[in-house]
Amino acid sequence: MTKGFRFDEARPKLPLAGAARPKAGAPWGRGSSRAVHRLTPALVAILAGAFGLASCEGCRSASPSRSVAAAGPTPRSDAPPPTVRLFFISDLAGALEPCGCTKDQLGGLDHFGAWVQSSRALAGAAFVASAGPLFFMDPSLVPDRAEQDREKATTIARVLRRLDLAAFAPGSNDWADGPDALGSLANAAGAAVIAAESPAQAPGASVVIREVKGTAGVPLRLAFVGYGQRRPGEAPTSAQEVIRAGIEEAKRLGSNVIIALAAVGRGEAKRIADAFPELTAVVVGSAKSESDTNTTVPQGERVGDVLIVQASNHLQTVAVVDLFVREPVADGRLVRFADSAGLDRAQRRSDLTQRIDDLHVKIAAWERRDGVSPSDLAARRRDLAKLEANRDALDDAPPPKTGSFFRYTIKEIRDSLGKDPSIDAEFLAYYRSVNAHNRIAFANRQPSPPAAGEATYIGVEACSTCHPQARQFWNGTRHAHAYGSLSSQYKEFNLDCVACHVTGYERPGGSTVTHTEKLENVQCEVCHGPGSKHALNPSDKGAIVGAPQPSLCIGCHHPPHVEAFSPVERMKDILGPGHGLPVP
Repeated sequence: MTKGFRFDEARPKLPLAGAARPKAGAPWGRGSSRAVHRLTPALVAILAGAFGLASCEGCRSASPSRSVAAAGPTPRSDAPPPTVRLFFISDLAGALEPCGCTKDQLGGLDHFGAWVQSSRALAGAAFVASAGPLFFMDPSLVPDRAEQDREKATTIARVLRRLDLAAFAPGSNDWADGPDALGSLANAAGAAVIAAESPAQAPGASVVIREVKGTAGVPLRLAFVGYGQRRPGEAPTSAQEVIRAGIEEAKRLGSNVIIALAAVGRGEAKRIADAFPELTAVVVGSAKSESDTNTTVPQGERVGDVLIVQASNHLQTVAVVDLFVREPVADGRLVRFADSAGLDRAQRRSDLTQRIDDLHVKIAAWERRDGVSPSDLAARRRDLAKLEANRDALDDAPPPKTGSFFRYTIKEIRDSLGKDPSIDAEFLAYYRSVNAHNRIAFANRQPSPPAAGEATYIGVEACSTCHPQARQFWNGTRHAHAYGSLSSQYKEFNLDCVACHVTGYERPGGSTVTHTEKLENVQCEVCHGPGSKHALNPSDKGAIVGAPQPSLCIGCHHPPHVEAFSPVERMKDILGPGHGLPVP
């Protein structure tokens, strides 16, 4: 069992974490995957030129649950339903859902789950498998947030059990809480750990066999083999030797399709594909992850007849492989699949996907902006629908006239896929449990006092005395309601969220996760700095930051919170009469 948790239907209460203060300079604010809010000047400079200002609506804005979701790739009318549909995850790395700073963001285990559930009817059978870090963002747990990260990992495991996770090849991160904890997570997910060294408590295996109904009622045996990372510090083993042993066992068990899950990176995965042509596919994951940076999807390719499968991290996308078996199979005879996925058109698909993603971001911004006419917005939505239809057409290649074949596509995980009520319930239980735990665990955490002669935080009410017009304008921005967007969703004490929704978080004289008096919401002092010295001597120009740089916004508005962000362009959203603009 993972420490402090039971894996039954009743959500357990978290044990209290120690409330020791973090080391100086340690990042406290983290996004739903992880967001480091104390960025180096060099990194800020780089990000400032790369991204666009959106006021955060909460770690995820609440929306109605929907049990029916868009089902994704639909079989052509001239092809039967796939014999089996396989959903492959690369490097989930503890990402439960993205922040809600902008609408229609990529990611969300809830949206993925709804899509998996609704699309099962399109195939004879469907399974989920994963390669690379799955449960944790980092290779080690930070003591102060360890219980929250454990609870998030448990929630991920419980959701994946509902989605029939068959097997996963762990990255180094998955050992962050020790082998017993990884074993408990595997049991909670109902999945086998495919690794060079499996935890004692886990249903580990060198091969996992799933049978599905094949042609003419003959069972089709699908085998998962692969290589997951060993515990950090353990002697490395040869990935190819481990996979070779798994393939031999899969053949002995009469498998017809063999898929390798490989937490080794793309280069080694391609070498595995070259060494073992009997594989149908190699699913690529990373050996470890230690960053909240979002990755992009590499183009689909084959090494010989072996498909290389890789999605982007943090569940932004999922790789989908539909297998169409059109002939009876004998025990142990491997099925070879022709390419009906149009991998030769991968570059065209990649270009279309980039244009689609850019338009998604622009439409989400236009929906919030005054002055955009409904007719213009409707036209852009039509443009988006046309681009998506063109991309779908690339995936809709005609099947070969004879023989078995596969279709490979990358599915973006977006809000439009809906939600599943049972997964929503898991999320709600997680947020409530963490909120209740952190409220007590960090109740005594006080902000450190400012150094002698340094300014402290005084709150927006004190600023409003001399700046009423600026206060009036701020009242109408989302920054003024940032904290309420958390508290309405049981997230105000969540360490993944709170830092960007309060003022002076973990700063001298500022706020902490539970002590936010006078400093709730994104107030003046987030950008202008602590204001006590300015309030005492307004004529001292050096006592306050008079003109904050746009790059300051990147402390919160960066991936995975937002997909595209131009601080210079979006600064206008928080400027108005009395606040950067003349009062009329």
